[in-house]
Amino acid sequence: MLKGIVIAGPTGVGKTDLSIKLAKKINGEIISADASQIYKELNIGTAKISPEEMQGVKHYMIDVVNPCSDYSVGDFEKEVNKILIQQENNLESKNKNIMLVGGTGLYIKSITDGFADLPSKDEKIREKLSSKSLKELQEILKILDQKSYDEIDLSNRLRLVRAIEVCYLTNGKFSDLRLKNIKNNNYKFLKFFLIRNRDELYQRINRRVEIMFENGLVDEAKKVYNKYRKNLYKISSIGYKELFLYFENKITFDCAIELIKKNSRNYAKRQLTWFRKEKDYIVYNLSEMSEKEIIEDILKRWENF
Repeated sequence: MLKGIVIAGPTGVGKTDLSIKLAKKINGEIISADASQIYKELNIGTAKISPEEMQGVKHYMIDVVNPCSDYSVGDFEKEVNKILIQQENNLESKNKNIMLVGGTGLYIKSITDGFADLPSKDEKIREKLSSKSLKELQEILKILDQKSYDEIDLSNRLRLVRAIEVCYLTNGKFSDLRLKNIKNNNYKFLKFFLIRNRDELYQRINRRVEIMFENGLVDEAKKVYNKYRKNLYKISSIGYKELFLYFENKITFDCAIELIKKNSRNYAKRQLTWFRKEKDYIVYNLSEMSEKEIIEDILKRWENF
């Protein structure tokens, strides 16, 4: 059995900085488990790590597909397991340690615990659902699968469509089927979850949004808006969908900023709720422990794992 590390946590908690420092200590390579950072062109609004910030640490699963591509947790699971198999078989990678870093719980779980063998996407069903409003999709899912309705991000159109699609194709419930997992790698993972006190986390998120605007988020979102105008409904990443509303004169600029902050805080809250239900995570509070102390403790646990 091979071993790897998971560094998970809500948006804005400080996963990137800590994971780079840790990777340099253990000769690690990082697989990003972030459902927004897989998209090309969405850089500033997703707080995507830059080549300079990587500090020579190899990263996978960043800039994988175009922003309007349909990309599911199943696609992620297949790609990452290919990477893990290559790591096993590549002599150059034998001394490298794999780190799975991100805040998308289902992505991480598909690798650490396995993934249900769900049906492939169906273009006819997707085309039919594409004409439905977000509220209509929510109502359809509520009727088909109350448990999924209660658990998934109801503002994420792609997730709603996928859950409904699986229900239609299998005549079953997405919430039941996705728990019948098959694990397709030989890795055992030591799992860590980073948190901060709520007020501090929310302040960091608000400030991070302001920095995104200072760094040119509006221009980046405008380019994406102009390029993918016919398929904007497929782009649901926070920071972009709100600015699209502003570009269409549906909300004011100030309202867009506040909405991005609010949606980012709500997303962090959902991440915290999701990971607290997961087993085997060692939790560190960055409001109470320094990065240095946390890394030292991780290294001790890693040696004995």
